[in-house]
Amino acid sequence: MMSRIRILPENVANKIAAGEVVERPASVVKELLENALDAGAQSVRIEVEAGGKRMIRVMDDGCGMAHDDALLAFERHATSKLRTADDLLSIATLGFRGEALPSVAAVSRLLLETRSAEEEQGTRVEFAGGKLVGVKPAGVPVGTSVSVADIFYCVPARRKFLKSDTTELGHIASLATHYALAHPDRQFFLKTPTQEIINVSPVENLAERVYQLFGRQALEELVEIPTASAPVRAAITEPELEPDEQAATLGVQGFVSRPEVQRPNRNSIYIFVNRRLVRDRLILHAIHEAYRNIMPPNVFPAVLLFLELPYREVDVNVHPAKIEVRFRHPQFVHDFARDAIRAALTRARPIASFPGVSQPTSAALGERAAPRGSDGATAPAALAAAAGAAGPPRAVIPAAVPLGGAGVAEDFELTGAPLRPEAQRFRFEAGQAIGASASPQEFAEQFREMAAQQSASAESITDLKPLGQVNASFIVAVNGEGLWIIDQHVAHERVLFEQHLRARREGALSGQRMLVPHVAELSPRQLVIFERIAEELRENGFEVEPIGPRSVAIQAAPAGIASADAERLLTEILDGVERENQAISMESLQAKIAASTSCHAAIKVNMPLDQTKMEWLLAELAKTEAPMSCPHGRPVVLRYSLRDIEKAFKRI
Repeated sequence: MMSRIRILPENVANKIAAGEVVERPASVVKELLENALDAGAQSVRIEVEAGGKRMIRVMDDGCGMAHDDALLAFERHATSKLRTADDLLSIATLGFRGEALPSVAAVSRLLLETRSAEEEQGTRVEFAGGKLVGVKPAGVPVGTSVSVADIFYCVPARRKFLKSDTTELGHIASLATHYALAHPDRQFFLKTPTQEIINVSPVENLAERVYQLFGRQALEELVEIPTASAPVRAAITEPELEPDEQAATLGVQGFVSRPEVQRPNRNSIYIFVNRRLVRDRLILHAIHEAYRNIMPPNVFPAVLLFLELPYREVDVNVHPAKIEVRFRHPQFVHDFARDAIRAALTRARPIASFPGVSQPTSAALGERAAPRGSDGATAPAALAAAAGAAGPPRAVIPAAVPLGGAGVAEDFELTGAPLRPEAQRFRFEAGQAIGASASPQEFAEQFREMAAQQSASAESITDLKPLGQVNASFIVAVNGEGLWIIDQHVAHERVLFEQHLRARREGALSGQRMLVPHVAELSPRQLVIFERIAEELRENGFEVEPIGPRSVAIQAAPAGIASADAERLLTEILDGVERENQAISMESLQAKIAASTSCHAAIKVNMPLDQTKMEWLLAELAKTEAPMSCPHGRPVVLRYSLRDIEKAFKRI
């Protein structure tokens, strides 16, 4: 009987392995870029043609390879980054699997040129479809250059799945943007035969790198998370700590968007762990929790979050593409990241400007449609930064390219103007180019000016003077910074929310009894939720007693809630908990109850307020931790700055 199990031929096995590593041209760039950074490169240059389908070249000034190592690097599972299985417990490099070069060589025509500092001449190695074509000496500088041509030429079925040149280039541009953000101390170039997409020199900090890549307006929409750290031993419950754990810390820094900057999906959230871009549900949840009660639940912020922690505290060997991680102490990491983001938002207390005041309108852009690739997808936002526009560029954090097999994100934004060189695309409103075209001194001065203006815009609203109301719903006020409009209902809602939450965390709240108990009918699901949170409802001022299979009697409600609103408030709380999840934390539950209660008790729209009440409301709002938005995420205050007023009247 013929055996049904057989060993795959080596060329077939190599192509299967290549399928795990090389999905599209951007996958090749990722592997080569990681190798360059691991080799200590201070400058990385990427050149692509036809979206990487025709040619990709990655050149670096890293340590390079000796002749024997250059050949050994094309053996499967050959790596300089691991020695023993124990090394997997503490991975300090971006690459470590040893499959990048052989996998890329199996599906393309590959040329490697490299030289180490110890050798007088370099080595040139050429592969085609996984077969060694030739090896010869080469006069090349120290470092490594890898050219990959005709990707998937020997696997036509895979080549058919590639998208348009514009789409594939967008993935590469987004990837290069990721690594440029993670390594602000390195130099990065990305160019095609017709344009220079990225050209950033080394800078001292992340803020300057964000400024280089995205421009002034994007940085003004972000709030910086100052570097925060905590000892890892705070999370370790084992009685004995390893010597390297005793002083180890978890560090968090980065930028998060102001609450009024809202995205329809998570594609503008970048999470880096030890400078590795990852996709992590734990950290995504921490970000969501940090924005709870200051941003609507169905939109997402733009986030650049960098976590640094001991290598033994994170396992990066849990996904073939190394884009998922597992933390040794996940709850500790989650809570620390959440608190760092929340503290930054609370400290900055950012206030929204009138929509469109400082942004180019569709008319300014000629109302041109966003160009699309041949496959119908909008050109990626990593190219949007390279698109010219009449006036200052839109503040767009490029959407992160979906990782691990997902298609191109659908919400990439593009201004519609043709791509232009880097020196022309990052501009101030006055038209002065920044980024590659500015000298280091000019760049530093511009950055300091922008930082000063950003901190000034976050000044408190303590000196607002109310002038009156619009439609008995919106308070108009002024101070030295400009003209302000305040939504009186959500402003009062924010005040009551923080007062309620603060009082609840200090102890139980008393309710107000009703003259006649109100009977409410609950659905079976509402009844299940009620039984789970009945104690917390009682601590928040409710007195609710079951009086039948599905009926409850509301005998008391939180202070400020009218009898007619009691049933609606109760069912709103029960439905809200059910919709979110059944494992809601106590902190989230308290915030949800406080948000619903404050909404029902707050001043309503179409309610005239006298001068004293308006002054009281604005003074109380100024005392809150987050005066920029209500507990449900709607804006509370809009500011029309003095500068915007002067510009509108053509004074500047």
